[in-house]
Amino acid sequence: MSRFTALVAGIAIASSATGLASAQAAHPYAGGDAAAGRALAQKDCNGCHLRKFDGDAARIYTRPDRKVTTPAQLLAQVRYCSTELSLQYFPDDEASVAAYLDREHYRFSK
Repeated sequence: MSRFTALVAGIAIASSATGLASAQAAHPYAGGDAAAGRALAQKDCNGCHLRKFDGDAARIYTRPDRKVTTPAQLLAQVRYCSTELSLQYFPDDEASVAAYLDREHYRFSK
């Protein structure tokens, strides 16, 4: 099991164990500030994604084989990247980045 899969599974278990309402579980970053998330994503995410996708940072979000397919996975991926890159985001920063990425690329929240 990859570290990402284990992280996503852990978040799913924690969400169900705490008895979150289904609306909250569907959008775990609902309180995030997308404008603040945009600034963080531009500062911390785009450079890595540009290198990985030959100058097209957005392709990581829009490719047909993307790994993130749910709101919980999106937040888990933001947390994973924050940890791996030692960004030291606070939970509200992670929620803001996820809210921005959802608004601009994933569109889970409608």
